Amino acid sequence: MERETITAGDLVLRPFVVNDIPWVHDVSLDPAVQRFLQIPLPYRRSDAEFFVREMAIAAWDRRQRAEFVVTSAGDGTRLGRVGLGLDGSGAAQIGYWMDPAARGRGVATVSVRALCRWAFDRLALGLVEWRAEVGNVASRRVAEKAGFRLEATLRQRLVHRGVRVDAWVGSMLPSELTSPPARPTRPASGD
Repeated sequence: MERETITAGDLVLRPFVVNDIPWVHDVSLDPAVQRFLQIPLPYRRSDAEFFVREMAIAAWDRRQRAEFVVTSAGDGTRLGRVGLGLDGSGAAQIGYWMDPAARGRGVATVSVRALCRWAFDRLALGLVEWRAEVGNVASRRVAEKAGFRLEATLRQRLVHRGVRVDAWVGSMLPSELTSPPARPTRPASGD
């Protein structure tokens, strides 16, 4: 699967590069990120290196994931991360987090919609699923604003820090996303 860049208004979703490791490390130290994401604690630079090199870059090459850094179209400031875990049968699970400085500005919602449009148009997916631990109100708000339909609260469906927790689950079908398609472009060479 060829890496692409997605343009969404004032945002650009681009593939991860090795130079993103320090930023991933910094954002992953944020208490809000640590509260709801299943990441190692304490979070070390080696954890950020593993995420970028293996989960974002190598997993893309293996056609298992499509991970993007959300940046400002104007100056390239990193704002967040959106990604898809691909199941190999025409569906994916979406995940996202935002840099604390980018929260509350609609960046996540626009990015999630752009990624879903790309997934439906370019990967021909038939379903994108969203899951979050019950209580992660910010994630749920983004999912609902982006157009996901909340389907259920699943009992003890996720494991967070070794404890089973309830999960909200929602989904989006291609016919439910009505915005204009995202415009994929080739990433700049380098990095």
